[in-house]
Amino acid sequence: MAMTDLLNAEDIKKAVGAFTAAESFNYKKFFEMVGLKNKSPEDVKKVFHILDKDKSGFIEEEELKFVLKGFTPEGRDLSDKETKALLAAGDKDGDGKIGADEFATLVAES
Repeated sequence: MAMTDLLNAEDIKKAVGAFTAAESFNYKKFFEMVGLKNKSPEDVKKVFHILDKDKSGFIEEEELKFVLKGFTPEGRDLSDKETKALLAAGDKDGDGKIGADEFATLVAES
């Protein structure tokens, strides 16, 4: 399954394009712009599984760094600061990674 099976390609392009500058990433604005906030819980979980590159059931810090590339290959890597901020926002149980339920909560809060 591709991200464009779940989200509008033009929305993805605009959202990723809005955060091309270093240190500009805002997950709340991004999830809203990409259209993820309005998706069903099932679709949000599908997006989670696309971003979970190693299929571990979690999005670890290393995978978060490439979250924009998960939406489109043209996306930039997040900086270490942006990656850590996204992890801190999503990791509710403090285990150092984001599970599917934590991801759904992160999207819903945005």
